[in-house]
Amino acid sequence: MSFDFDRVIDRRSTESSKWARYGPDVLPLWVADMDFASPPAVIDALRARVEHGVFGYGYKLEVSPLHEAFAERLVKRYGWRVSPEAIVLIPGVIVGFNVAARILAAPGDGLLLQTPVYPPLLRVPGNARLVLDEAPLARAADGRYAIDLDAVAAAIGPRTRMLLLCSPHNPVGRVFTRDELTGLAELCLRRGVAICADEIHCELAYEGHPHVPIASLDEEVAERTITLMAPSKTFNLPGLKCGLAIVPDAALRQRFTDAWADLVPSVNILGYTAALAAYRDGQPWLDALLRYLQANRDFVVEFARRHLPGIAVRAPEATSLAWLDCRAAGPAASDPFTFFLERGRVALNNGKMFGRGGEGFARLNFGSPRALLAEGLARMRDALAAS
Repeated sequence: MSFDFDRVIDRRSTESSKWARYGPDVLPLWVADMDFASPPAVIDALRARVEHGVFGYGYKLEVSPLHEAFAERLVKRYGWRVSPEAIVLIPGVIVGFNVAARILAAPGDGLLLQTPVYPPLLRVPGNARLVLDEAPLARAADGRYAIDLDAVAAAIGPRTRMLLLCSPHNPVGRVFTRDELTGLAELCLRRGVAICADEIHCELAYEGHPHVPIASLDEEVAERTITLMAPSKTFNLPGLKCGLAIVPDAALRQRFTDAWADLVPSVNILGYTAALAAYRDGQPWLDALLRYLQANRDFVVEFARRHLPGIAVRAPEATSLAWLDCRAAGPAASDPFTFFLERGRVALNNGKMFGRGGEGFARLNFGSPRALLAEGLARMRDALAAS
């Protein structure tokens, strides 16, 4: 099957936060929201569900067809055998890690994060009244980031209760190796630190960089881990609010579900329909998407090398996000977000929002038709040339 990822779709009249935040003359290349139509199989399933015309309460079962389809997918993709009963449907990964923080730690306890990192993760300590224990990622001269186990060990204090892991990592695009994750997990186990893993970008990993769910390393790690995944980034469904938490330990799973009872809504019925269709029938679309994204990624890297003086970018191993080092980009160096918004009318994500190590950086989403991406990069080039 062929899929047209080059088609430019007008989103300005569709309640899109990506396209509504800035003025009509601004090209948005910021939030991790791709500008592609979702898989035809998903659209067909939603159309059939809508035409049915009745939208009553959704599943409250511990095991549904979606639980079973997702458990099968974990085996096929990662060799990770999880019972369908270990999977909990949630209305999104952000909900999941905020709930996890409330059961894995108590007010005043420490929460460990590896920075720079996805901004909603940085908000969790404040939301749950925890203390941020920060372990910066190591960054080599060539721009490659890695888990710094010495920094992690130093950051774990007597009150540190949980690690909030972002894997694959947003914004730096790393797919951590099995050895890196094993070292991290062993350290957490040794120091009594539970793990919540945000693995929402796990299916947007590129060739040669297989994702390893940290909980799949062994049973001891799995018993102390809540893993969060979703079809939202993979199949471009973020507005449908459907995610999955994998919690193999029954007692921990009960604590997790008890914590959000009557506070967090159940999964949207159309989100359920879309997720099931995506996991059952969306793989050909995803295979084609990954090829398109990889070509876009390489286009960004090469364009920056040739036409964006002072901006360095290393090809991400996963995600549709490029982490731009603008610290040597002259007038854009101190505040690239504002510079490119005002001078180029291109909206990126402000690196400062990703915490320590984000100053002088910007994040660009290349999950767009090539024509839009090329236009945005050309605007950035022209803004630099004119300054």
